[in-house]
Amino acid sequence: MKIAIWAFILIILGVLLVGLVVGFIVTRKIFQSQLEKNPPVTREMIRAMYMQMGRKPSESDINRVMATMNVTPKKK
Repeated sequence: MKIAIWAFILIILGVLLVGLVVGFIVTRKIFQSQLEKNPPVTREMIRAMYMQMGRKPSESDINRVMATMNVTPKKK
């Protein structure tokens, strides 16, 4: 069985395209489910943490913690 080179290249490109689309959809679905299970830290969460420690947080405390979390590099 002989397949022309152009047909082989088209098949490879088609499989690659389908793989990229499926990979994107699966990754997006996993990412969304992870965000639902583990939402990002909000100002209200920081405020609650300070209250649990027995401190009344000032707005500058909350801003400092948010700035620290945004600047800290992520570990690989």
